[in-house]
Amino acid sequence: MARWTLDDIPWHRFDRAKVDPELLRLVKAASLVEANGADYAHYLCNVFADDPVFQDAARRWGAEETQHGAALGRWAALADPGFDHEDARRRFTAGFRVPIDARRSVRGSRAGELVARCIVETGTSSYYSALGEAADEPVLKAICARIAADEIRHYRLFHEHLERYLAREGLGFWGRLRVALGRIAESEDDELSFAYHAANEGDRPYDRRRAARDYARRTARVYRRHHVEHAVALAFRAVGLKRGGALDALAAGLAWRTMRRRAARGAA
Repeated sequence: MARWTLDDIPWHRFDRAKVDPELLRLVKAASLVEANGADYAHYLCNVFADDPVFQDAARRWGAEETQHGAALGRWAALADPGFDHEDARRRFTAGFRVPIDARRSVRGSRAGELVARCIVETGTSSYYSALGEAADEPVLKAICARIAADEIRHYRLFHEHLERYLAREGLGFWGRLRVALGRIAESEDDELSFAYHAANEGDRPYDRRRAARDYARRTARVYRRHHVEHAVALAFRAVGLKRGGALDALAAGLAWRTMRRRAARGAA
C-alpha cells in the first residue's frame, strides 16, 4: 500500500451504527500508544547517533507512527464525541514516558534494539489486521488496513538494518532470542495498561491489574488463529529461526491457546 495521509481516509463513510463499543475502547488506547512515535524516534536517534542513514529512517518511522495515533484518535472522537484525544494523551504522558535521553540501547546492543523493534512491529501488524477484521465500521476498517500495511513495511525496515548490525556486532541466536522474549514479556508492562486507563477511565484511580486484565481480555477477543500464526512467523524470522517447521507450529499453537485463555478471562 502506498504512503498515505489523513486526507486519504474515507471519513465521509463513517457509520456510527456500526461502531462496536468494545473495539472503541481498544482504539482509544491504541491512539495514545501510537502517538508516542516521536519520542521513540528520538530515543532511537540517540542510540544510533553515528548512523545518519538509520536516523533518517527512524524519523520517518516516528512520523508515520504519530500519524497512526492521529488517525485513530480522530476516529475515536467521531465514534465518541466526548473523547478528547489530546486530553487523554496528556494523562498518558504524565504517567508513562519513553526514555528519550538514553544514549545506549536498553537491549544491551544496537542489534538487540533492532530485534526488539522487529518484535514490536510483529505485534502491531498482527494486531491491526485483527482489529480491522473484527470491525464492521468502514472507516475503522480502512484505517486499520493502512496501519497494518505500514507496520509490515516497518518490520522490513528494521529487519534490513538488523542484518547490517548483526554483521557488525555478531549477536547470536541466543542473544536475539533473549531480547525477543524480553520484549514480548513487556507487552504486560505499564505502557499498554496505562494507555488503556488514560484513554478510557478518565480521573478514576489507576489500578494496573484491572486495566491490564481488561485490556488483555478485549485485545485477545479480536484475534483469530491466522493472526497469531503470522505473528509467530515474523518473530521467528527476527531471531533467526526457520519458519514452517514443527517448532513454528508448536509456538503458534501455544500462543493461540494463551490468547483464548485471555479472551475467556472475566468473560462471565
